[in-house]
Amino acid sequence: MHFDIIRRILGMLLVAFSPTMLPPAAVAFVVGDGGLVAFITAAGVLLALGALLWLPVRRVRRELRTRDGFFVVAMFWVALSLAGAIPLAIAPEPHLPVVDAIFESVSGLTTTGATVITGLDTLPASVLYYRQQLQWLGGMGIIVLAVAVMPMLGIGGMQLYRAETPGPVKDAKLTPRLAQTAKGLWYIYLVLTLACALAYWAAGMSLFDAVCHAFTTIATAGFSTHDASMGYFDSALIEMIAVFFMALSGVSFALHFTVWRWRRLTAWTSDPELRFYFGMLAAGCVFVVVGLVVYSTAQGHYAVTEAWHHGIFQVVSFATTTGYSTADHNMWPAFLPVLLLFMSFMGGCAGSTTGGMKAIRVLLLLKQGRREILRLIHPQAVIPVKMGDRPVSERIIEAVWGFLAAYVAIFVIMMLSMMALGLDQVTAFSAVATSLNNLGPGLGDVASNFASVGPGAKLLACLAMILGRLEIFTLLVLFTPAFWRR
Repeated sequence: MHFDIIRRILGMLLVAFSPTMLPPAAVAFVVGDGGLVAFITAAGVLLALGALLWLPVRRVRRELRTRDGFFVVAMFWVALSLAGAIPLAIAPEPHLPVVDAIFESVSGLTTTGATVITGLDTLPASVLYYRQQLQWLGGMGIIVLAVAVMPMLGIGGMQLYRAETPGPVKDAKLTPRLAQTAKGLWYIYLVLTLACALAYWAAGMSLFDAVCHAFTTIATAGFSTHDASMGYFDSALIEMIAVFFMALSGVSFALHFTVWRWRRLTAWTSDPELRFYFGMLAAGCVFVVVGLVVYSTAQGHYAVTEAWHHGIFQVVSFATTTGYSTADHNMWPAFLPVLLLFMSFMGGCAGSTTGGMKAIRVLLLLKQGRREILRLIHPQAVIPVKMGDRPVSERIIEAVWGFLAAYVAIFVIMMLSMMALGLDQVTAFSAVATSLNNLGPGLGDVASNFASVGPGAKLLACLAMILGRLEIFTLLVLFTPAFWRR
């Protein structure tokens, strides 16, 4: 591998990341909450470290090979996660232990939304803002990697999407230059964030809360400035605004880009993955709302008028792996929290900020299952799997099955490891599910946070978060002997 060019990229990455410490430093300066020194120190450390890495190799000009690309993509998340932990570890409050600071940073940048911090309502405003900003930056990084970078390496859900589905986003890049693609995606991301913030503000949030929650809504991330999450605002209107923007952010940003650039709404209406995604959301909402209405009638827990907006909100929040909450879902009938958790396994569309396996893979698995049933009835028939009007190659079907096999194997290994570290079965299962799917809330001891989990389990959860964000293979390939052979 070309370690000199990798070192140059890492140095540039740290230098570019250092200014992100300045907005929370500005918040600390304005409100005087004591966090100014921590953020300025973090900015200085990252700038100096990045410069030390970059200066000796600044004139190196080589083309990245595919092997280098895998390492750079994995390094992107690991390096920034460690960098993001610095102010959380040195700030007077919350002054987290190193493992907890790393966990919070990884959870933020991967848009998982799991937290080890309690007492958010009393946390300094600068730290609250910083957590939300981490997720917003992570969400944009996810989009650029998923839509523009990872497909060039031949990996990720968008690679399947472009190679085998109809529509205008099946080329190597959405525009001739990667920089143009990133610029277009940033524009859409910023516009959606601004629209969401204004909607929250108009609905009754303070300007600070509106901006902070817009960051994590568009990133489908889930951090909040309050322990009660979205339930703090006790507003059906705010919840429905969140539902709209969470669902919209679960759509491929490549499709948003195409609609914006070419003014073609058919990019949305003709996309099979998008139709499947919204169909699953609708089915989940109906099932959960009916379950809550029946439960409320029997137990008197909710008025019927409350059951519908709590049910819809929780379905969209979990299905898009955002992880916001308006109610204690653990108090619902037992099958509903489990259903919500299982909905996160699908996630949103490829090329969105959501986690999970992605709707396109689930759709292809269902189509393949249907084909096998038909083959039993008609053994001699040639039955292609189609996305829209185009057949999907057998190579793609094999890739989806390979992803599922790797996903299940990793899930089982990590769940057993969590149990070996002292977690009970329900907590271990949900801790792995919420980390690997980049969701946030779980069941059992991790229903609201990971504060009670030991350091070993937290580090394992960090690995699961990064694995899930990189769609597993990007990180696994680094552990194969063939990757390091010349």
